[in-house]
Amino acid sequence: MTTDRLKEVMQIPGLNLPERSEYVAWAELVELTAIEPAEMAELVDLGWINPTRTCAKDYLFRLRDVYRIHKLMRLVKDLDVSFSSGSIIVDLLERVEELETEIEELKRLV
Repeated sequence: MTTDRLKEVMQIPGLNLPERSEYVAWAELVELTAIEPAEMAELVDLGWINPTRTCAKDYLFRLRDVYRIHKLMRLVKDLDVSFSSGSIIVDLLERVEELETEIEELKRLV
């Protein structure tokens, strides 16, 4: 099927396909990450995760949050560190990745 044909099919009235989203609901996040609700509340309280609120006051989390929580949970379980310590480690790992990307971009310019 061509891209144009796919676009046509996607616009058929009454076709109830879910919209792609970069957000997941609270229940999905807990299911995807196996995090306990109390642990999730701690991360929100720490300001490490900043969910968006819907009109119904439900939380929506970015897909990036799912990835970060996976990293955090692995550190907490494998290295037996606290959530606070694990969140700092994840932040530092992300900063290292950003700097490595920046170095590669600068190398291309030289």
